[in-house]
Amino acid sequence: MTAHRYFVVHKPVNMVSQFISSHDVNLLGSLDFEFPEGTHAIGRLDNNSEGLLLLTTNKKITKLLFQGPKPHTRTYLVQVKNKITSDTAAALSNGIQISAPGGSTYVTSPCTVTIVEDPSVYSHLFESTILTTAAPLHQNVVTSWVLITLTEGKFHQVRKMVAAVHHRCIRLIRVAIENIYLGNLPVGAVQEIQEDDFFKQLDL
Repeated sequence: MTAHRYFVVHKPVNMVSQFISSHDVNLLGSLDFEFPEGTHAIGRLDNNSEGLLLLTTNKKITKLLFQGPKPHTRTYLVQVKNKITSDTAAALSNGIQISAPGGSTYVTSPCTVTIVEDPSVYSHLFESTILTTAAPLHQNVVTSWVLITLTEGKFHQVRKMVAAVHHRCIRLIRVAIENIYLGNLPVGAVQEIQEDDFFKQLDL
């Protein structure tokens, strides 16, 4: 039996988290890496989101990580339009109502929301150069960065959460899943992880 393989990818913006699509989109196969047959993404980042994406040939991992009895954390670095206040961050962390499929609503679970004042504090999660805006913004546009760590991911949740407190999401970067960090992995790069380390860092 062939051993399973595990990969960490720094997914760029404008790339979907899959290898095959009926649409004309940028796919994971365009990355400069020879993935083995059967490789798939564990969870997804939408086309406009970027950062940490896990891939594997092991079909059991998605259920273990996202549907198991034990919650697992995901951390996102989010750039929003306008200055975000400590009161707003607290409102997000306490849980907030967002829209859900079928015209329903959903109240998010409590999470950790931290305004990023000094990015060097988070150097284990990401390189500060990532804070350089990918697309130039007008010089008069005021933005804020926040770290959001949660254990659920429903209905484009992070984007809807910041929209619910009247902030437009400019960039959404996943920087950690449990103890696997984006770190200094360059955009578009792929790093392979041994199975034991993969399970340990994800607390599986």
